[in-house]
Amino acid sequence: MKPTLLLAVHGTRDPRGTATAHSLALKVAHTTGLPVRLAFADVLTPTVTDTAADLPGPLVVVPAFLANGHHVRTDIPRQLARAGRADAAVTPGLGDHPALAEAAAHRLHHAGHRPGDAVVMAAAGTRDPRALLELARHARALSHRLRTPVHIGHITTGTPTVPEQVAHLRARGHTRVSIASWLLAPGLFHQRLAAAGADTVAAPLCPHPAVARAVIDRYHSHLPAARS
Repeated sequence: MKPTLLLAVHGTRDPRGTATAHSLALKVAHTTGLPVRLAFADVLTPTVTDTAADLPGPLVVVPAFLANGHHVRTDIPRQLARAGRADAAVTPGLGDHPALAEAAAHRLHHAGHRPGDAVVMAAAGTRDPRALLELARHARALSHRLRTPVHIGHITTGTPTVPEQVAHLRARGHTRVSIASWLLAPGLFHQRLAAAGADTVAAPLCPHPAVARAVIDRYHSHLPAARS
């Protein structure tokens, strides 16, 4: 019996973001033939707790988050414990997977990024020191892909904000600034980027096929834990 893959996403009131999450789950299921269920760590239902409680047998939870912040480190394990599924294997988030930098670079070029543009990587935001270190690694990976420096901007929690980072780069003499969206799906966070003052704003990473590939790789890397 193959362990069920529980895809845990944040949740958004934007129907496009919800549709993107369902599409990702369907893509993973179609590609692999695995039993896949979708649950929400916040905002929407079904919750991780409710979904996990209904799933018999081995379970691998893949958090569809780009940094291992509060939801990945604390909230999702807590919800699993409430469901009586502390035995579930929980993978890291997706951000460190090399395919994600590939997807971000592809999205940025498709949006109209030009050689010589300054680049801001727009992340949702966090104050978690470990998650901030992860974001710095992600920015370096994207910088390597683009062969240009990449600067981090936060959309909500954390500084500098994306508009502050864009303004800073303008003040340093950059005539064009591109925003690489370090976000998985459409929603309020991505909508805010339109007013950040950049010349180019990339689309969120989904539905780039690299995201589904990262989810599948996370699942397979944690199969031994799920079977033990």
